[in-house]
Amino acid sequence: MPKMKTHRGAAKRFSKTGTGKIKINHSFKRHQLEHKSPGRKRKLGQSGIMSKGDHKRIAQMITYVK
Repeated sequence: MPKMKTHRGAAKRFSKTGTGKIKINHSFKRHQLEHKSPGRKRKLGQSGIMSKGDHKRIAQMITYVK
């Protein structure tokens, strides 16, 4: 069985925390910001933790990413 390869697109978008959770960046922060509230824009700028349902699939794609 050959080695697994890291999905390079996923590796650029996701990273792992020290405890093994997957860290993500929020979307919807690039344009059309006039109608979004300041609090919403502030929260979108922060990173978040991936939901449990997607974790298994993405974790397999970024197996070797630290």
